[in-house]
Amino acid sequence: MHIWVDADACPGVIKEILYRAALRLGIPLTLVANQPLQTPPSPLIRRVQVGQGFDVADQHIAEHLRPGDLVITGDIPLAAQVIARGGEAINPRGERYTPDNIRERLAVRDFLEELRGTGVNTGGPPPLGLAERQAFANALDRLLAHRQP
Repeated sequence: MHIWVDADACPGVIKEILYRAALRLGIPLTLVANQPLQTPPSPLIRRVQVGQGFDVADQHIAEHLRPGDLVITGDIPLAAQVIARGGEAINPRGERYTPDNIRERLAVRDFLEELRGTGVNTGGPPPLGLAERQAFANALDRLLAHRQP
């Protein structure tokens, strides 16, 4: 198993949780972004800086993903690709994307995109609070516990 992070929009507190989990369990972790990143020194933790452009980091993750890998992303189309390729995906709030919910998530995303295209302000997600950080940590622990030998 490998953990991939769509790191451009991933909050720092979530990255810290991921660093600790990777080091504790000996799981390789790769953060992919189109900007420079600072990561703890460890042979388990890699950072990949991709070129600028729309969804370049997502494309890199999708190309290198293997079945059974875990991807941390808030990008629903990337999550759909991960699931289609046999991976697991959760967002930084701890919500797991599954074959059962990804089509609905894509439909809602597309609907909101259409609304924004007509000028409707759909708002954004609320700030990441303590409850969301805990939900992420719990979801991560559950997924990693099922993957350990």
